[in-house]
Amino acid sequence: MIDQTNKNKRTIIIVALMSIIPFMIAWGLTESSTFRLPSTNRGDLIEPIITTERSELSGMDAFTVKNIKELSGHWVMLNFISGGICDQLCKDAMHATKQIRLMLNKDLTRVRRALIVMEGKQEASFSSWWEDDLRLLKLQPSKSLLEKIKAYKPEGISNGAIIIMDPLGNLMMHYGADFDPYAVKGDLKKLLRISQIG
Repeated sequence: MIDQTNKNKRTIIIVALMSIIPFMIAWGLTESSTFRLPSTNRGDLIEPIITTERSELSGMDAFTVKNIKELSGHWVMLNFISGGICDQLCKDAMHATKQIRLMLNKDLTRVRRALIVMEGKQEASFSSWWEDDLRLLKLQPSKSLLEKIKAYKPEGISNGAIIIMDPLGNLMMHYGADFDPYAVKGDLKKLLRISQIG
């Protein structure tokens, strides 16, 4: 009889611990502001995201002015040119985003490519690829958007870096100029798989 009583007590204690321990872990995690689950994305999440208004981006050529509505409702890979000069790293990044979009296969129509010239206007050095890339949207940011980007990266966005913009116009993931195209493609595929918009 004593053995049965001890077994019953042990069972009650085990059941109580099995109920209490998960709640204690959950409570501890909510109290810890530094805890984060490991992420599988390869880019840097922009926190908090940078929200943009449609009026904060304007077209720099006739094609972009005509097709700027393509930014809404699509995922966009934004290439950045800083200082008005597109060096070789920048040109390589432009080519890489073109290839990434092609590698998306059936999701290709959900993604657009755009270029943001952070300072100045079109430079003569751009002309060779500027005119040849017929599907590229060429954009100029407003002062308000420049301020938002500078608040995120006070040191400035490097030439050739890319930022992913979601279909609602939120800048949400950043890749440095030395990005791995396959990493960007992998992140985009995940985003497109779980996205209910765009």
